Amino acid sequence: MKLIDRFQHAWNAFTGGQTQQLRSDFGTGSSSPGYKTVRRYSDSSFASAIFNRIALDASMTSIQHVKINKENEDVTPMESTLHNCLNVEANIDQTSIAFMHDLVYSMFDEGCVAVVPVDTDINPNITGGYSIETLRVGRITQWYPKHVTVKLYNEATNSAEEVTVLKRTTAIIENPLYAVTNGPNATLSRLLRKMALLDANDEEAASGRLDMFIQLPYAVKSDLQKAQAEERIQRIEDQLKKGKRGISYTDATEKIHQLNRPIVNTLLDDIQSLNRQFYNQLGLTENVINGTASESEMRTYYTRTIDPIIENIIAEFRRKFLTKTARSQGQTLQAYRDPFKLVPVEQIIKLGDTFRRNEIASSNEVRKLVGFKPSSEPRADMLSNPNIADTKQTQPESSGSLTPPDSSSSQNQNE
Repeated sequence: MKLIDRFQHAWNAFTGGQTQQLRSDFGTGSSSPGYKTVRRYSDSSFASAIFNRIALDASMTSIQHVKINKENEDVTPMESTLHNCLNVEANIDQTSIAFMHDLVYSMFDEGCVAVVPVDTDINPNITGGYSIETLRVGRITQWYPKHVTVKLYNEATNSAEEVTVLKRTTAIIENPLYAVTNGPNATLSRLLRKMALLDANDEEAASGRLDMFIQLPYAVKSDLQKAQAEERIQRIEDQLKKGKRGISYTDATEKIHQLNRPIVNTLLDDIQSLNRQFYNQLGLTENVINGTASESEMRTYYTRTIDPIIENIIAEFRRKFLTKTARSQGQTLQAYRDPFKLVPVEQIIKLGDTFRRNEIASSNEVRKLVGFKPSSEPRADMLSNPNIADTKQTQPESSGSLTPPDSSSSQNQNE
């Protein structure tokens, strides 16, 4: 596109969207979708650590804009602005990795977020044939039949502003694990409530309370006797407070009884049970969090947790950011993750030998898996079994000492 056409057709969500006035055809608005209640867990260190771990692992997956040949299934990366947003930089403030981390973390925190194409070459409200130049993640504040109001960061004003955009041009990402993390009766909600009770008990235990009662030598029934008992308690408290060692005295006829904690307190056991249940529902284990998980545990974690999140994001991006014409031409979005990242080195060596012998991968492709530089040997890029002799190779010429003498020449010499 020529430079003058670019300036004429360039579009920005903040300048081209409906930011101030709401049109009458938007319909009735609400602060949240009717079938969900948005809950925030950003103030919980436990939930933040879990969300950050999942978002970090999900951001390591590369999403590429590719074109698939329908005849031979060849995959060719597209040199598009969308591919640049998903693999280089999403906007002026975020790389593609930071953008994906922000998207997944916000999705867990809010339950449902929006990805808005902020800068495009053509107004997306007019035509679907536009190129996406920048993407940003925003929180949905209002829902309409065909529009949503998103609280989005505006880099021009350096502040968060609300902008109303069409649903068909905005990717609305819902948390596939909403029932576990964001629902009103979710396991995470119950776990956080139990942890809050445990913290309250700890604060109460560390507040300096003595938890004891004094048995007075007389019955406490009348108001006068009750007032005397209160006065006696006050005197003991004053003595403990003023003394350097916290020592007080009592009468010989008074008895002090220390109150013990409850015989059975299941609060900690309930927290541990809910913690295991929450991890299992997320497809997590404690070993995944502390970094000591085995290969099978990590494979289960990626299969049950990371892959559904990535596929959910890709499905929405493919539906909103690729037109029907582009999809009919074979354009799509695919996720790529290194399958050998979790495999130990000794197993990679065995797999490399198997791949070479079965002519699945060349030597240079195997060297790339273990982090070696490609070899300049021509045969390193060929699919061949090194254990089988190649008949096309040129055999070396035999030396004269090993060549049997010609019978006719030897006969002439004898003559």
